[in-house]
Amino acid sequence: MGSITRRWRTTRFTVGGGQRIRPDTLAVEEPLEIRIGGNPLAVTMRTPGHDVELAAGFLVSEGVIARGEEFGSAIHCGGPGTGGAENTYNVLDIGLAPGVPLPAPDIARAFYTTSSCGVCGKASIEAVETVSAYRVADDPAEIDIERLARLPDLLREHQAVFDKTGGLHAAGLFDAATGEALVVREDVGRHNAVDKVIGWAVLNDRLPLNGTVLQVSGRTSFELVQKSIMAGVPILAAVSAPSSLAVELAADSGLTLVGFLRGESMNVYTRVDRVVE
Repeated sequence: MGSITRRWRTTRFTVGGGQRIRPDTLAVEEPLEIRIGGNPLAVTMRTPGHDVELAAGFLVSEGVIARGEEFGSAIHCGGPGTGGAENTYNVLDIGLAPGVPLPAPDIARAFYTTSSCGVCGKASIEAVETVSAYRVADDPAEIDIERLARLPDLLREHQAVFDKTGGLHAAGLFDAATGEALVVREDVGRHNAVDKVIGWAVLNDRLPLNGTVLQVSGRTSFELVQKSIMAGVPILAAVSAPSSLAVELAADSGLTLVGFLRGESMNVYTRVDRVVE
């Protein structure tokens, strides 16, 4: 695995106070190519570490697999050195379990969308609802409002690399009934952090993630709601705003979407019945 932080010589300026040379710690960002059976599937820019979780979570998000038993193997491929001997740990080849069909070559464009894609919102929502193996609308999970309000601080307590760099997003999975932190992952990409959390569930045979809350840093996009639904997460909370399409997808799918979760206040956009006072 590559380093997750890197030192850099920087010049620190202060208005009216001049300048000084000082070292800074940066969060590493490198590409990861995900392959299935040797065939390229996707490339994502990520923070090295927990790559197998990232790939497994991505496959769940894309509907390639839905359960841990469908994930077969993973191996980092050799890099650009002589004969591919130099392993950069930036190419990961996944083997699916016997009987699991290979994804179509254009799987990344079949239903996976971001705010930069020109895909019809309604078509995107219908695609997620069709592909998902789980119905989060049927999950009876509830969370106490005081427990929910504590989640951003609990997430922050687990952000060790953010403490050094100030440059990583985080996603944490919590038990809705107890507030226990099940897993927290950091990454330069919020979507990657979520995929790593979902991948942890894949590798530990925890899907679907019934009775859990996914707490994320930053805003909530369509993509993060999609990933939650694909993994069977009933409650998604964020410290910032959701997009309109994220709210629409959450409403149509029966997922509880919480935004602006800061201090003792929050906005609950969908399935408010899961948040109890």
